[in-house]
Amino acid sequence: MTTRILIADDEPLIRMNLRESLQEQGYLVVGEAGDGETAVNLTRQIRPELVVLDVKMPHMDGLTAARSIHQEALAPVLMLTAYSSRELVLQARDAGVHGYLIKPIRDSELMPLIEVTVARWAEQSHRRRELHQLRDRVEARKTIERAKGYLMDSQGLSEAEAFRKIQQLAMNSRKTMREVAHAILLARQIAS
Repeated sequence: MTTRILIADDEPLIRMNLRESLQEQGYLVVGEAGDGETAVNLTRQIRPELVVLDVKMPHMDGLTAARSIHQEALAPVLMLTAYSSRELVLQARDAGVHGYLIKPIRDSELMPLIEVTVARWAEQSHRRRELHQLRDRVEARKTIERAKGYLMDSQGLSEAEAFRKIQQLAMNSRKTMREVAHAILLARQIAS
């Protein structure tokens, strides 16, 4: 599968050279931008698998754009720059940049960095989804436990009976146990 890449640099000649280099290596350039603001908006719309940003761009610099893309978890970012100061590298790291390339770019450096970055991003995305699912399950369990406790107190049911009642209501109404438990807790609030 071809990696879809968005590139952003305020110099059209650099964008053209980078696009040609990426295409020669088998990558698909799905968008180009001349400023950081456009790069962020295109990233939201196109959802590329990788974004390559220049540091110095009008309207929104590359670091600010990288920070936005990172915070929204849209895609990994490679920073492209002619500057190699330690301060700039640290700012890029803090903005969530996954890789840092110094101009002029050599094709031999580009492909390995892209492949490793995209692979690490896929791993991170998988872990984020797993974490979200685990948090969701924990919250569901908490809601069910609270509803179960309410049923035990208000109706004198055992823990197993309260659980079975929530389970039965969920099956009969074709809702999740979490939804039923939430409804029970809502009804408790209304009755109070």
